[in-house]
Amino acid sequence: MKIEQIHHVAYRCKDAKETVEWYNTNLKMDFVLAIAEDHVPSTHEPDPYMHIFMDAGNGNVLAFFELPTKPEMGRDPNTPIWVQHIAFKVKDRDTLIEFKDHLEANGVEVLGVTDHSIFHSIYFFDPNGHRVELACPDPEEAAMLKRMDEVKWDMLNEWAVTKKAPKHADWLHAKELKK
Repeated sequence: MKIEQIHHVAYRCKDAKETVEWYNTNLKMDFVLAIAEDHVPSTHEPDPYMHIFMDAGNGNVLAFFELPTKPEMGRDPNTPIWVQHIAFKVKDRDTLIEFKDHLEANGVEVLGVTDHSIFHSIYFFDPNGHRVELACPDPEEAAMLKRMDEVKWDMLNEWAVTKKAPKHADWLHAKELKK
């Protein structure tokens, strides 16, 4: 038995309307659904919410909850800000650069292009403070993924014992980190 695909990924937002408009304007996602209730269907607890759904393409849905009766949203202070993020694939580097230019023209601060060898990425934050990544495949992605596949278990097993970065694939970020 296997899962068919992710149905949706949900995050909290500060303002549902602002979030819809931001994702529509900046990432060209269509607003596809809104659900609002005064009680949570799964727990039945009283807690009014607005649940919005954005079409991220290819059957991928990004959703958000606005929770006006809850304390202001925050983030885990023990997790670095770069760790928790959602990444969306774009067709190629030209598309990645077009998005970078588009985001910057809309006043969004963009980090990158970052060279991950297998793929190339830009990073930025949505109005809720969620980190978003756009990534495009490298033209040599297939060959590099094959190399990575050959060492994944060795790397994981070494990490499990040492908690130090194994060197099996240190070529991956050699250009970016100037190793």
